[in-house]
Amino acid sequence: MTLSLMVVFQRLIIITLITGIVGYERERRGRAAGFRTHMLVGLGSCLVMLTGLYLKEELGGTVPFDPSRMAAQVVSGIGFLGAGTILRFGTSVRGLTTAASLWAVGGIGIAVGAGFLSGALIASAIVVIALFGLSRLEQSMRREWYYLLCVDGSDSNQLLNQIRKVLETFESVEISDFTVKEMEDAERKRIELSVKLPSVRTQDAIVQKLMRVQGIQRVFWD
Repeated sequence: MTLSLMVVFQRLIIITLITGIVGYERERRGRAAGFRTHMLVGLGSCLVMLTGLYLKEELGGTVPFDPSRMAAQVVSGIGFLGAGTILRFGTSVRGLTTAASLWAVGGIGIAVGAGFLSGALIASAIVVIALFGLSRLEQSMRREWYYLLCVDGSDSNQLLNQIRKVLETFESVEISDFTVKEMEDAERKRIELSVKLPSVRTQDAIVQKLMRVQGIQRVFWD
């Protein structure tokens, strides 16, 4: 197919809509790589693939050129970008889903740019279902082992590190995820952590130890 202006426009609009939906889910959960990031990654990867196809047409076979080589560089580049969204927090890791979604929209962008729209749309549907629909299933699977720890304290950048150091003193306690929420008092914040406990009896000991930390005003399990 010749890369007319209409074809280029259609493919760029399609990838914008797809990546916007995926990015919205990440944005809704407060992730750093959200709506705009996913959209830009998808657009960029789609444009690179379109550029490869355009160059192949322009060269007209006079020079050996493989557009898939440009796509391969996109995959490598997105890998580095995704790695930047992964945070190690004690014995747990946060940001893997966001990194995976960035890599996925990059792949979808390449597919759309190449004109493989059926594969791109099917993959997009699966990604959206996985992000929007399977999160509750994942949470229900974790419910038996994971508990929500809420910590209110001063608005200090060190508060999260202080909590992590305390939890690391307990054997087999792991943090799977955390969320920072603003409170009515601008000088305070609430950190909610999904914590895996070896036993419910550990909860009281954790609360007592955290309450001894300077800057922490309230600790409770939800």
